[in-house]
Amino acid sequence: MKESWRWYGPLDRISLSEVSQTGATDIVTALHEIPYGEIWSREAVAKRKADVMAAGFDWVVVESLPIHERIKRNDGDLSGLFANYRQSMANLAAEGITTICYNFMPLLDWTRTDLASPVARGGSCLRFSTPKMAALELCMLGRGEARDDYLPEVVAQAEQWFQVSSNEDRAELMHSVMAGLPGAYDRYDAEGLKAALKLYEGIDRIALRSHLSRFLDEVIPTAEELGMRFCVHPDDPPRDILGLPRIVSDAEDIDWLLGAVDSPANGLTLCAGSLGANPENDVPAIARKFASRIHFAHLRNVRKDTDGSFEEAAHLSGDTDMVDLVSALLQEEKRRRDAGVREWEIPFRPDHGHELLDDAARNTHPGYPLIGRMRGLAELRGVIAGLSYAGNAAG
Repeated sequence: MKESWRWYGPLDRISLSEVSQTGATDIVTALHEIPYGEIWSREAVAKRKADVMAAGFDWVVVESLPIHERIKRNDGDLSGLFANYRQSMANLAAEGITTICYNFMPLLDWTRTDLASPVARGGSCLRFSTPKMAALELCMLGRGEARDDYLPEVVAQAEQWFQVSSNEDRAELMHSVMAGLPGAYDRYDAEGLKAALKLYEGIDRIALRSHLSRFLDEVIPTAEELGMRFCVHPDDPPRDILGLPRIVSDAEDIDWLLGAVDSPANGLTLCAGSLGANPENDVPAIARKFASRIHFAHLRNVRKDTDGSFEEAAHLSGDTDMVDLVSALLQEEKRRRDAGVREWEIPFRPDHGHELLDDAARNTHPGYPLIGRMRGLAELRGVIAGLSYAGNAAG
């Protein structure tokens, strides 16, 4: 498996020379500074690739070439946006970068309510508190219809939190919910978020699926021509929030999506944390079911509560059996290698880590500390080495 590391380019507070010391060999990055919908010029792509290569890495995955909200809403004449997207794809392919991770989450990317929740023995993690999310929806946004989306005891806790919270607490909650959006994006306050949500009125699960299907129809044929691979990132969290449907949350959703355009170019980013936050998901089983279409993997773990809350766990100590999951990915790599597939290795990266030691002083992108991710990478490297040794010994 290819050890990769997400790097935010000039927006990142972690330098490539520091990433080199983690042992990672490859970089996952994007042109986050370019607004959604605009073309990534070949010159800009080449400049970023040159920066990565000068530091001794390969740029193996684009994460991500973002999808404009108008495409997700199927709003108006989209021909220009699709043309720009395909041109960006062509410019990436011309520079030899052929794997694109993307998501189709409406309005928000990954969503958390707490960016520095304390963990045992020190450090902090990202957390999604269902009562806090309910407080934002019910009390701060006035979405009374969301009451039916939560357990009665969660609604009671949400109302209690709101009653005792300060304006600073509420502003911090809104900031945390917005924090998952990287790069050039709009950040909303409560009133701005209400206005943005209105643009999605009437778009239900069926409609959003049709919009995603149209996107795939527009880009996958081009991906095939260019020798590119797309890999959808699952919803995070894997549940509807803010009244917005989430349509890549479980095995049934993935099965539908991969069948919507049945092509090897239409693949999956196996995100253990996103899928693992749904108690109904068996992540290793999902990996085995869709193994041949996995083009990229995010390896992290979560620990779930009974009310739907969850938090980022250490990579090997959450609810997902990470050893079994890595075993499934290694088995797929062996199948590809034995079949003579040229690009048989699956790039992975240690996803969200705990903030440990002096990580907090760096003020990095939330969820992307240096030391916490390096710990995760080292643990995963050990699992891969152990499984590989055992496999070779058995063979």
